[in-house]
Amino acid sequence: MSESVSARRLRASDAEREQMAQILRAAMTEGRLDLTEGEQRLATAYAATYRDELALLTTDLPDGGRRALAETPEARSQMRREAGRRFSGFVVVAAVLVGLWALSGASFFWPAIPLVFIFVGMMKHRHYHHYHRGRAWHGPPWR
Repeated sequence: MSESVSARRLRASDAEREQMAQILRAAMTEGRLDLTEGEQRLATAYAATYRDELALLTTDLPDGGRRALAETPEARSQMRREAGRRFSGFVVVAAVLVGLWALSGASFFWPAIPLVFIFVGMMKHRHYHHYHRGRAWHGPPWR
């Protein structure tokens, strides 16, 4: 192998191999790969030395297999947990702002202004992740 070709190839880490194995398992669950082909690709993923070897395993899958990975039960429960955390944060901020308004004695309910902006931002974020569900996971670093 020439020096210039080997200099461009980067070794794959254990985390990258495991990430590719998760993509392949999700594709098998989705029915895009049968059991035999899926097991062969899993064996190849765990035996891969370089990142470009891993990238070849999902070239025939839609979105490189990322959509199937984003629709696994684990990914969905993680998205629900994150949404719950954001909503909890919104409630805390709202309580603090309403408390400050009550202590200030102002007649105009000024906390509505920042709360509307925060709420609209949360809804845009939710819409973006719902619409781009398959693209929520940005993929391995070699893409």
